[in-house]
Amino acid sequence: MKKVYYIAALSLAFSLLSQGVCHADNPVVQTMYTTDPAPMVYNGTCYLYTGHDEDKSTWYTMNDWRCYSSTDMVNWTDHGSPLSYKTFSWAKGDAWAGQCIPRNGKFYYYVPVTQKSGGMAIGVAVSNSPTGPFVDALGHPLAFTGTGDIDPTVFIDDNGQAYLYWGNPNLFYVKLNQDMISYSGNIVQVPLTTSGFGARTGKSDKRLTLYEEGPWFYKRNGMYYMVYAAGGIPEYISYSTSKSPTGPWTYRGVIMPSQGGSFTNHPGVIDFKGHSYFFYHNGALPGGGGFTRSVCIEEFKYNPDGTFPTINMTKTGVSGTGNLNPYVRNEAETICWESNVKTESCSEGGMDVCNITNNSWIKVKGVNFGSGATSFDARVASVNAGGNIELHLDSPTGTLIGTCPVKNTGGWQSWVTNSCKVNKVSGIHDLYLKFTGSSNSYLFNVDYWQFSGGNATPTNPTNPTTLNNGWYRIKNVHAEKYLQVADNIGRATQNVEIDSSSGTDGQKWYLNNIGNGLITLKSALGNFMLDVCGGANDDGTKVEIYNAYGHTPQQFSLKPSSSGNSYVITTMCSNGTKALDDANYATNDGSNVCEWSCTGGDNQSWVFEPTNN
Repeated sequence: MKKVYYIAALSLAFSLLSQGVCHADNPVVQTMYTTDPAPMVYNGTCYLYTGHDEDKSTWYTMNDWRCYSSTDMVNWTDHGSPLSYKTFSWAKGDAWAGQCIPRNGKFYYYVPVTQKSGGMAIGVAVSNSPTGPFVDALGHPLAFTGTGDIDPTVFIDDNGQAYLYWGNPNLFYVKLNQDMISYSGNIVQVPLTTSGFGARTGKSDKRLTLYEEGPWFYKRNGMYYMVYAAGGIPEYISYSTSKSPTGPWTYRGVIMPSQGGSFTNHPGVIDFKGHSYFFYHNGALPGGGGFTRSVCIEEFKYNPDGTFPTINMTKTGVSGTGNLNPYVRNEAETICWESNVKTESCSEGGMDVCNITNNSWIKVKGVNFGSGATSFDARVASVNAGGNIELHLDSPTGTLIGTCPVKNTGGWQSWVTNSCKVNKVSGIHDLYLKFTGSSNSYLFNVDYWQFSGGNATPTNPTNPTTLNNGWYRIKNVHAEKYLQVADNIGRATQNVEIDSSSGTDGQKWYLNNIGNGLITLKSALGNFMLDVCGGANDDGTKVEIYNAYGHTPQQFSLKPSSSGNSYVITTMCSNGTKALDDANYATNDGSNVCEWSCTGGDNQSWVFEPTNN
């Protein structure tokens, strides 16, 4: 992220070069301007952390960071803002490029902000959930040199040693301690040699090498990669490699040429579900430019020797890694592409889609209707006359399979569930939710939607076991710790984990038999149920609590395990093929619980201990 000095006229010139947008899949987010991508793979999900350029910015006006997630790389769920510069009491602004990483059952977000005392510094925030909220871990900066302390990148090596790199115009690093919020030794300045980072020519800022800013540090097949914005305005992306995490480095060339009309760039690189992805930003959205940027993704393949091919920016984006299941709850803010909608915080937890006007629409890519859907539900709210949700296949004007009416509900956050029949549809299609109405103002808000029929009814669990309705504490056999809501906070999307016995409400669950061998588990913290995030059927899916509505993501069955008087808790969004899992056989307090393919092991075995509420 370029934050230093250049000619204002040049900035304006590049801001006029933004690309037009067709109905492709780049940029990834269209509801706002996003920048400085930092992807993180965790438990079968790609989390995308970004900066946020404010609308109509004429400078780097950035007040918070945003978080999105996807299990298929094309449909992205908006989780809102997990962190703001205001989270840091010692900061006064500038939520610039950062990176998040998991460790010790927690998530550490390294970000630069401007200190109230002056100068940029690196802070660190921590959360029990990848989607936040994050809190300041220290109450003061983690690292400060007084010279361009921006753009941190973090990596944990195979031996457990973590490294934090950052900087513009210099490149610094420290060795982080196991706690991830302190470091050992001194801050080290990397020698920026021309052999390590390329020779700069024809520039007036007197830097000797191509290194500019925005480093992205990782390891692959025994090789360490440093990918970074290079060359000055307009920036391109180059990279260097090393056999050691601290160098010496060898310059390898340009990955992405100067393109896209944003005059800065920032890389992020991951491997996910057998594919390699390159993240970057440009000015491709309407109104886009150097201060209103947008995150994009390209798929690529490494050369046989591990070097990068040339990667050019496209509007096409990437192909999906799977199909979306319409027979579970799907958040309205899970979007591949949209036209004229926004997102906001929802009173029922998470986010909702708002600012809907006549002929606004949302595209959801690769929806697998299986043998055929017959009905549609949507959670909606409106102050005005409402309108309709038209369900189209493969384009906003494609085959109309159903129309769901929406009326005034008494408030923009007064939610009701509306239903409609649909013409039976099967197979895989792009789904367009097209919003229509006669009002000249906003029509209604949408929280989530779900189809029924076809594959809607899960396969009944094999030989389900029934326990009496009532309150239980649920103990993991392997860890000998209890299923609990993180931090004992009753809030939609709050993470579920294991912890030592405490007797708090966060460790109490009401088991309710709902028929056909299925149960729900309601938290004692309020009207929240144990929930598989997004109703996903993927190993590593987050387990959380969510507003109690009792649909498939909140339905489970019990199967006797081989570990004595204990049970495997299988998920119905997987048709009973996956179970609640003590991730990685962890035993630490606060260790994560996720959905994972059934093994019947001790880490998937749970003892139900009756208790009082």
